[in-house]
Amino acid sequence: MTLTSPIYLAAAEKLSTEQEAWSREEFEKKLRAKENRYHIHHEFHLKMNSGQLDKAAIQGWVANRFYYQVAIPVKDAAVLANCPQQDVRRQWVQRILDHDGHGEDAGGIEAWLRLGEAVGLSREELRSHQHVLPGVRFAVEAYINFARRVSWQEAACSSLTEMFAPKIHQKRLENWPQHYPWIEAEGYQYFRKRLDEAPRDVVNGIQITLDSFTTRADQEHALNILQFKLDVLWSMLDAMWTAYIDKKPPYWNTQK
Repeated sequence: MTLTSPIYLAAAEKLSTEQEAWSREEFEKKLRAKENRYHIHHEFHLKMNSGQLDKAAIQGWVANRFYYQVAIPVKDAAVLANCPQQDVRRQWVQRILDHDGHGEDAGGIEAWLRLGEAVGLSREELRSHQHVLPGVRFAVEAYINFARRVSWQEAACSSLTEMFAPKIHQKRLENWPQHYPWIEAEGYQYFRKRLDEAPRDVVNGIQITLDSFTTRADQEHALNILQFKLDVLWSMLDAMWTAYIDKKPPYWNTQK
């Protein structure tokens, strides 16, 4: 595979060509070890999953995450647009259908809109993105732009944070009803839906990454790509922490 992104070239220059590639098993283990940087460990999430957030913070998280949710199929469309392999496209397109919906499946975006309603937000509020923080907007746009300009294999690799997602969805299903009884039960459908979809997507994404990144330089690059995606998710929560925990939303000190 030919990788030509500036991020890759800079990293490859620093890596000795004499280093042997990791085995597939070693490489996958290193990818999965990135779980300790997943945003489930961010203090915002720790507070949220232990019932320590107020209603405004929960609503803020739902509204800001919706901006990310609607970006996911756009990112996946970029993978398809850059991929010349029909068999890969036929598998990857399922991700777009999962979020946009098809047939009797209303899709993940619709499920998130129902979550928004369950926490007291209107569909119009969510779709307008009026509550989206600048820091969240910048992080999500950076992710979309990355997927558009790099190879389809690199964009696919960036999706591997889904390896860590089932754990966080399960924790929400277990903890939120007791911590936030005011949230309507039908709002949890998105989390239940992803418990089935994410493991399937992981198998596909891991296979592509292990097959595509075969030299040591490529493998190191893949780890950097995954770290970039982890940075995106972590940065989103940094912005939300400042706005909803520190109570310092953008321009807070300029209000009169």
